[in-house]
Amino acid sequence: PRVGALWNMYGPTETTVWSTCVQVRPGQGDILIGRPIANTRVHVVDAAGAPVPIGVAGELVIAGAGVTLGYHARPELTAEKFVADPDAPGATMYRTGDLGRWRPDGMLQHLGRLDHQVKLRGYRIETGEIEAVLARHADVAQAVVVLAERAGDAVLAAYVKPRAGAALDPEALRAHVRATLPEYMLPGAWVALETVPMTPNGKVDRKALPALAQAGAPAASGPRSARPPATPAERLLAALWRELLGIEAIGVDDQFLDLGGHSLLIMRAVALLQSRHGVVVGPRAFVFQTLGQIAAECEPQLAASSAPDGMQAASDAAAGRAAEGNAASGAAPRGVFGRLLARLGGRGGG
Repeated sequence: PRVGALWNMYGPTETTVWSTCVQVRPGQGDILIGRPIANTRVHVVDAAGAPVPIGVAGELVIAGAGVTLGYHARPELTAEKFVADPDAPGATMYRTGDLGRWRPDGMLQHLGRLDHQVKLRGYRIETGEIEAVLARHADVAQAVVVLAERAGDAVLAAYVKPRAGAALDPEALRAHVRATLPEYMLPGAWVALETVPMTPNGKVDRKALPALAQAGAPAASGPRSARPPATPAERLLAALWRELLGIEAIGVDDQFLDLGGHSLLIMRAVALLQSRHGVVVGPRAFVFQTLGQIAAECEPQLAASSAPDGMQAASDAAAGRAAEGNAASGAAPRGVFGRLLARLGGRGGG
């Protein structure tokens, strides 16, 4: 049946159900909750309760005539969720626990729940922000992002339900996210879902999402190269990446960071290459080069180390060349990490 208009109305029971509303327009993309209704104010605040700038995510706090008195016989929870309203002495505001932000056009955008905030390598990440960006992609019907474990390492995992007729393309989705969010918010694992598990009350059941090990390597891996490793150096390097990243599909045109790698794993890879094979490779190679390009640098060192008594000599020679190269270019270790962070964290990550 056709309807004349469709409205999205947002608000919790604690503020008498409806606090904002907006008419839904065809193809609007973002999930908007509109503007406050009459006699209602909505603030977007940080963890300290201070207002955040337009476009920055924060907790939605509702004030005005619809705010209720609190919870029956639960004074501690009432004190936590109902806070003093600085604009109305004696009145209170309700902390919703929802994540949202003001858009430049004066509309509120809902981004999920604050209790879905995760911490990864020193960064606090609102997974709802990533989900909102993914949902704007034309091939995505629904997306859920969680902190998961892969090969003993924490990784952001994106569970994506593609639209009808579309397929999961991690490379395209990664580029889509990278255009808006910093590097440290890029998912390192991707899983295609036919259906997103839901709780009986209609919310996403995150606990029912399949573990990465159960999801299957092809869907959970990063971009898959058409060219498999062929040379001894490529196969050796691919085996090391599989060990560190916990994925199987690795090709010579793949890059370490695009497969879910990060600065700590890069340093482990550098150390393991030297300790196991006598090969010295600088961390910058893992930031800017493909597996095939790194393998080409490793081949002369591997050939030298395969000769009798050659491993130590090759390692010493490679270390000397690396030191000379750094000295000649003025790239001290600090510079190496500066460039590394420019890729991992200069746009936000580390």
